[in-house]
Amino acid sequence: MVTVTKNKLVYITYSILDSRGMVVEQHDIPVGYVQGANSGILPAIESAVTGRKVGDRVEIALSPEEGYGLRDESLVFVDDIENVPPEFRRVGAEVMFENESGETKVFYVTSIEDGKLTLDGNPSLAGQSVTCLVNVMDIREATPEEIRNGRPLDVKTGTVH
Repeated sequence: MVTVTKNKLVYITYSILDSRGMVVEQHDIPVGYVQGANSGILPAIESAVTGRKVGDRVEIALSPEEGYGLRDESLVFVDDIENVPPEFRRVGAEVMFENESGETKVFYVTSIEDGKLTLDGNPSLAGQSVTCLVNVMDIREATPEEIRNGRPLDVKTGTVH
């Protein structure tokens, strides 16, 4: 029986539940990554699926540090609503900002009260412990190129997912 070990290409589906047990993110289409190859998958998830086989389901409790990070209050801004373009004057609107280095970051409108609009650049789950339910869907040997990239190659285009 093939198990999840270093340099195996692993396909998982997963759900993320907030502290109340509500599903906040769900991926029913398998996501592929190379185990132990700097794929971008959270280390806690890689650790939890090590040694598992196809069909296994793993429940992982993630602290804020292991998951979405701690809240950074320096990423919260309040401004007069008149200073904000009309298309962003609604809760949930996404606003893209660019710094001097050309790096972009998405901020979300989280509240509008008393003529003031609040923008927050923290992930919505920052500062929260979450539960990740992971299903191991497939495991195979990764190619050298997949190991280098940490992700599966698209067989049609030859590009990394």
